[in-house]
Amino acid sequence: MNRFLFPRWVNKFLLVLGVMILGGGAYAGAVFMGATDPKTLNVGYQPVQPIPFSHKIHAGQLKMDCRYCHTSVEKSAHASVPPTSTCINCHSPLEKATGTPLLSAVHPTSPKLKALHDSWATGDSVPWVKIHRLPDFVYFNHSVHVNRGVSCVTCHGRIDKMDEVHQAKDLSMTWCVDCHRHPEAHLRPVEFITKLDWAPEDGKAAELGAQLKKEKNINPLTNCAVCHR
Repeated sequence: MNRFLFPRWVNKFLLVLGVMILGGGAYAGAVFMGATDPKTLNVGYQPVQPIPFSHKIHAGQLKMDCRYCHTSVEKSAHASVPPTSTCINCHSPLEKATGTPLLSAVHPTSPKLKALHDSWATGDSVPWVKIHRLPDFVYFNHSVHVNRGVSCVTCHGRIDKMDEVHQAKDLSMTWCVDCHRHPEAHLRPVEFITKLDWAPEDGKAAELGAQLKKEKNINPLTNCAVCHR
């Protein structure tokens, strides 16, 4: 009786198969760790910033409109981080020659603003740490949402009450899809998109949202290609 012998190339195939299984497992683990990393989806993520900027003071107490700093939120996919020149409008340092500020003098000698003043002197950007991070394969357009009446508070929470900004919503795929399927509760007149404490009269957010959805013909898509591009 002749015994069946596997051809010699099978030995190499098994080796390659083993490497593929191990590599696939490592890749799956990396994807899982990335998807659950505090820097992507975890609510409460609050990195230390180079400047302790307080949204509670600026957006809350001083009532500064979000668009003063985030200038492109209505025009592009990205809300944009304010350049140093925007901050210097209020927080310019003292000039060495005269000892007076070049522009507005709000806390010109505060050590908390050292990173800002260094940026102004060198031309290098302030190394802000991004808080609301989506995976690289997810496409999100700020202008599309804002111009349809989706407020900053929907995704970012009550920024105007935060001394240090943290991630308030989980920003998961389920969370986004639920909003696309039922956007009514998140719609408001566009003139109130940056008024974070706004609420409709009599608390009828759903009714107003349904009316706005119909008037503006808002029908958010839910197919994969909308965000995964």
